[in-house]
Amino acid sequence: MADILKIFLLIVGGLLIFIAFWLASEALFPALVERSRDQYRRPWKLTFAGLAMCAPLLALALGCTKLNNPLMNIVALFLLGIVVFGGLAGSAGFAKRIGAGLPSPIDEAQPWRRVLRGGTVLTLTFLLPFIGWLGLSIWTLVTGFAALVFAVREARKANLVMPAQPKIEPPAIPAAA
Repeated sequence: MADILKIFLLIVGGLLIFIAFWLASEALFPALVERSRDQYRRPWKLTFAGLAMCAPLLALALGCTKLNNPLMNIVALFLLGIVVFGGLAGSAGFAKRIGAGLPSPIDEAQPWRRVLRGGTVLTLTFLLPFIGWLGLSIWTLVTGFAALVFAVREARKANLVMPAQPKIEPPAIPAAA
Protein backbone atom coordinates (compact mmCIF):
# COMPACT_ATOMS: atom_id res chain seq x y z
CA MET A 1 0.00 0.00 0.00
CA ALA A 2 2.85 2.38 0.81
CA ASP A 3 4.41 1.85 -2.62
CA ILE A 4 1.14 2.59 -4.38
CA LEU A 5 0.63 5.74 -2.32
CA LYS A 6 4.21 6.85 -3.06
CA ILE A 7 3.75 6.46 -6.82
CA PHE A 8 0.34 8.14 -6.74
CA LEU A 9 1.66 11.15 -4.80
CA LEU A 10 4.69 11.46 -7.12
CA ILE A 11 2.40 11.58 -10.15
CA VAL A 12 0.00 14.07 -8.57
CA GLY A 13 2.94 16.21 -7.43
CA GLY A 14 4.42 16.21 -10.91
CA LEU A 15 1.13 17.29 -12.45
CA LEU A 16 0.72 20.05 -9.86
CA ILE A 17 4.19 21.35 -10.77
CA PHE A 18 3.03 21.87 -14.36
CA ILE A 19 -0.02 23.83 -13.22
CA ALA A 20 2.03 25.86 -10.74
CA PHE A 21 4.52 26.92 -13.41
CA TRP A 22 1.73 27.83 -15.82
CA LEU A 23 -0.01 29.96 -13.18
CA ALA A 24 3.29 31.61 -12.20
CA SER A 25 3.98 32.41 -15.87
CA GLU A 26 0.53 33.95 -16.23
CA ALA A 27 0.99 35.99 -13.06
CA LEU A 28 4.48 37.25 -13.91
CA PHE A 29 4.30 37.62 -17.71
CA PRO A 30 0.65 37.96 -18.81
CA ALA A 31 1.46 39.66 -22.12
CA LEU A 32 4.01 37.00 -23.01
CA VAL A 33 1.57 34.21 -22.17
CA GLU A 34 -1.06 35.90 -24.33
CA ARG A 35 1.41 36.08 -27.23
CA SER A 36 2.30 32.43 -26.67
CA ARG A 37 -1.39 31.60 -26.75
CA ASP A 38 -1.67 33.26 -30.14
CA GLN A 39 1.23 31.16 -31.43
CA TYR A 40 -0.80 27.98 -30.86
CA ARG A 41 -3.00 28.85 -33.85
CA ARG A 42 -0.33 27.02 -35.88
CA PRO A 43 0.57 23.92 -33.84
CA TRP A 44 2.44 22.19 -36.67
CA LYS A 45 4.72 25.16 -37.11
CA LEU A 46 5.41 25.13 -33.37
CA THR A 47 6.08 21.39 -33.43
CA PHE A 48 8.70 21.53 -36.18
CA ALA A 49 10.25 24.76 -34.96
CA GLY A 50 10.37 23.44 -31.41
CA LEU A 51 12.10 20.25 -32.51
CA ALA A 52 14.59 22.29 -34.53
CA MET A 53 15.28 24.58 -31.55
CA CYS A 54 15.35 21.99 -28.76
CA ALA A 55 17.29 19.23 -30.50
CA PRO A 56 20.61 21.14 -30.73
CA LEU A 57 20.35 22.32 -27.11
CA LEU A 58 19.60 18.83 -25.85
CA ALA A 59 22.36 17.31 -28.02
CA LEU A 60 24.81 19.86 -26.64
CA ALA A 61 23.68 19.06 -23.09
CA LEU A 62 24.15 15.34 -23.75
CA GLY A 63 27.59 16.02 -25.19
CA CYS A 64 28.54 17.99 -22.10
CA THR A 65 27.62 15.09 -19.83
CA LYS A 66 29.86 12.73 -21.83
CA LEU A 67 32.95 14.77 -20.87
CA ASN A 68 32.80 13.65 -17.19
CA ASN A 69 33.68 17.15 -16.05
CA PRO A 70 31.68 18.65 -13.17
CA LEU A 71 31.64 22.07 -14.83
CA MET A 72 30.29 20.56 -18.05
CA ASN A 73 27.61 18.73 -16.04
CA ILE A 74 26.50 22.10 -14.67
CA VAL A 75 26.42 23.49 -18.23
CA ALA A 76 24.34 20.48 -19.29
CA LEU A 77 21.87 21.06 -16.44
CA PHE A 78 21.68 24.73 -17.37
CA LEU A 79 20.89 23.89 -21.01
CA LEU A 80 18.29 21.34 -19.96
CA GLY A 81 16.79 23.92 -17.58
CA ILE A 82 16.51 26.45 -20.39
CA VAL A 83 14.53 23.98 -22.49
CA VAL A 84 12.28 22.80 -19.65
CA PHE A 85 11.56 26.19 -18.08
CA GLY A 86 11.15 27.83 -21.47
CA GLY A 87 8.80 25.04 -22.48
CA LEU A 88 6.78 25.44 -19.30
CA ALA A 89 6.54 29.22 -19.69
CA GLY A 90 5.52 29.00 -23.34
CA SER A 91 3.06 26.16 -22.82
CA ALA A 92 1.18 28.38 -20.37
CA GLY A 93 -0.24 29.90 -23.55
CA PHE A 94 -1.50 26.46 -24.56
CA ALA A 95 -3.13 26.00 -21.16
CA LYS A 96 -4.70 29.45 -21.51
CA ARG A 97 -5.96 28.59 -24.99
CA ILE A 98 -7.63 25.43 -23.67
CA GLY A 99 -9.07 27.35 -20.72
CA ALA A 100 -10.49 30.02 -23.04
CA GLY A 101 -12.40 27.26 -24.79
CA LEU A 102 -14.03 26.46 -21.45
CA PRO A 103 -15.49 29.90 -20.61
CA SER A 104 -16.82 30.87 -17.22
CA PRO A 105 -18.66 34.00 -16.06
CA ILE A 106 -15.88 34.88 -13.60
CA ASP A 107 -13.15 34.97 -16.28
CA GLU A 108 -13.35 38.74 -16.64
CA ALA A 109 -12.75 39.32 -12.94
CA GLN A 110 -10.13 36.57 -12.59
CA PRO A 111 -8.40 35.94 -15.94
CA TRP A 112 -5.90 33.52 -14.38
CA ARG A 113 -8.72 31.00 -13.99
CA ARG A 114 -8.48 30.29 -17.73
CA VAL A 115 -4.94 29.02 -17.20
CA LEU A 116 -6.01 27.00 -14.17
CA ARG A 117 -8.92 25.35 -16.00
CA GLY A 118 -6.94 24.73 -19.17
CA GLY A 119 -3.91 23.53 -17.23
CA THR A 120 -6.02 21.11 -15.23
CA VAL A 121 -7.51 19.63 -18.39
CA LEU A 122 -4.10 19.50 -20.10
CA THR A 123 -2.39 17.76 -17.19
CA LEU A 124 -5.23 15.24 -17.00
CA THR A 125 -4.48 14.34 -20.61
CA PHE A 126 -0.90 13.57 -19.52
CA LEU A 127 -2.29 10.62 -17.52
CA LEU A 128 -3.07 8.60 -20.64
CA PRO A 129 -0.51 5.78 -20.67
CA PHE A 130 2.39 6.14 -23.11
CA ILE A 131 0.71 8.71 -25.38
CA GLY A 132 0.19 11.15 -22.54
CA TRP A 133 3.27 10.26 -20.54
CA LEU A 134 5.79 10.46 -23.34
CA GLY A 135 4.02 11.95 -26.33
CA LEU A 136 1.76 14.73 -25.16
CA SER A 137 3.82 15.96 -22.21
CA ILE A 138 7.01 16.20 -24.27
CA TRP A 139 5.11 17.71 -27.21
CA THR A 140 3.71 20.36 -24.87
CA LEU A 141 7.19 21.30 -23.64
CA VAL A 142 8.70 21.35 -27.15
CA THR A 143 5.93 23.48 -28.63
CA GLY A 144 5.93 25.64 -25.51
CA PHE A 145 9.61 26.40 -26.04
CA ALA A 146 8.97 27.40 -29.65
CA ALA A 147 5.90 29.45 -28.64
CA LEU A 148 8.00 31.31 -26.08
CA VAL A 149 10.76 32.04 -28.58
CA PHE A 150 8.24 33.29 -31.17
CA ALA A 151 6.38 35.34 -28.54
CA VAL A 152 9.58 37.02 -27.37
CA ARG A 153 10.56 37.72 -30.99
CA GLU A 154 7.11 39.19 -31.64
CA ALA A 155 7.37 41.36 -28.52
CA ARG A 156 10.76 42.67 -29.63
CA LYS A 157 9.40 43.47 -33.08
CA ALA A 158 6.49 45.32 -31.48
CA ASN A 159 8.92 47.37 -29.39
CA LEU A 160 11.10 48.15 -32.42
CA VAL A 161 8.12 49.21 -34.52
CA MET A 162 6.89 51.65 -31.88
CA PRO A 163 6.70 55.16 -33.28
CA ALA A 164 9.57 57.40 -32.34
CA GLN A 165 8.91 59.69 -29.43
CA PRO A 166 8.93 63.36 -30.36
CA LYS A 167 12.03 65.13 -29.18
CA ILE A 168 11.19 67.73 -26.59
CA GLU A 169 13.43 70.73 -26.63
CA PRO A 170 14.16 72.45 -23.36
CA PRO A 171 12.72 75.95 -23.10
CA ALA A 172 15.02 78.72 -24.25
CA ILE A 173 16.53 80.80 -21.47
CA PRO A 174 16.48 84.50 -22.25
CA ALA A 175 19.92 86.08 -22.39
CA ALA A 176 20.75 88.47 -19.58
CA ALA A 177 21.24 92.02 -20.76
